[in-house]
Amino acid sequence: MPALFADGATSDPPLADSYRALLRSGGIAHPPEESLSPVLERDLPMIDIECLITTGGEGGASSMRKKKACADAMARAASEWGFFQVTNHGVGKELLEEMRKEQARLFRLPFETKRKAGLLNGSYRWGNPTATSLRQLSWSEAFHVPLASISGRDCDYGKLSSLRGVMQEVADAMSRVADAVAGALAEKLGQEAGSALFPAGCDGTTCFLRLNRYPACPFAPDTFGLVPHTDSDFLTILCQDQVGGLQLMKDSRWVAVKPHPDALIVNIGDLFQAWSNNRYKSVEHKVVANAKAERFSVAYFLCPSYDAPVGTCGEPSPYRSFTFGEYRRKVQDDVKRTGKKIGLPNFLKHPPIVDGLK
Repeated sequence: MPALFADGATSDPPLADSYRALLRSGGIAHPPEESLSPVLERDLPMIDIECLITTGGEGGASSMRKKKACADAMARAASEWGFFQVTNHGVGKELLEEMRKEQARLFRLPFETKRKAGLLNGSYRWGNPTATSLRQLSWSEAFHVPLASISGRDCDYGKLSSLRGVMQEVADAMSRVADAVAGALAEKLGQEAGSALFPAGCDGTTCFLRLNRYPACPFAPDTFGLVPHTDSDFLTILCQDQVGGLQLMKDSRWVAVKPHPDALIVNIGDLFQAWSNNRYKSVEHKVVANAKAERFSVAYFLCPSYDAPVGTCGEPSPYRSFTFGEYRRKVQDDVKRTGKKIGLPNFLKHPPIVDGLK
């Protein structure tokens, strides 16, 4: 049964129950101090990628110059920010609006229906079941769907008969963007054009589409919509609405990302940072809760198969060899053990020496 707020309104999912339980158990009432300091709103680097997406049209030297300028801009942003925005990306505005409508219908379903094992292949997530303090509570819900299951016969869409087709179309469109961007960034680090597809081990069966909803939160000053984290993939393509709330770490300060109606956001994941030998940065980011408005977003995660080695753009690499499955298992173990993700430092060939430890 949905939880009641102080004014009698209901919470679906029952995030208010989680909040109060953590408060009663001694969970702190405020996020980390740095999240309470003044936050600047900034425009991310904006890059037109039409020359990477379209086929045909003009060729020759002019086309090559445009592609080089585009790749140079993305590589610079990936190194300096870890994030950038792309326009003329080929994902239709009407398609994204249709996706938003389908998301709203999906998340309006009763909580018990959403968490039913069969719905969207049991991919429903909400809050954070391992949270031990409010610093670890995410005021959000999501369906984290493997691409392989979207068109699968055993994937239950309930009465939302049109959701499957829209999700598949969005996944296909975002996949084209992710492949083009990742390929161009890899070329900047010496990956030969026309060689084996990058990243190795990634295809339509290994990636994920995540549908997110951040409900309005009466405890907004004290609560994260999504806790600070880095992404455990190669690349993330994000479409967010105009509510805002995404923040990233830049120069040791949180920066609020100004929404842009025609742009998709791209961010580097942990695997790409490792593959690039730290040339590209997987940057910590979070979503802040909003007291008045709910927020929707959809994210495409470019992931390899679990047994795929992450590899490197060249030796020497600061990281030892590891697979995506090994990385994911270590992240999950650390979260269960410490309440937070450690990530790439676990895989350094020469871990840093901690003061006081031998």
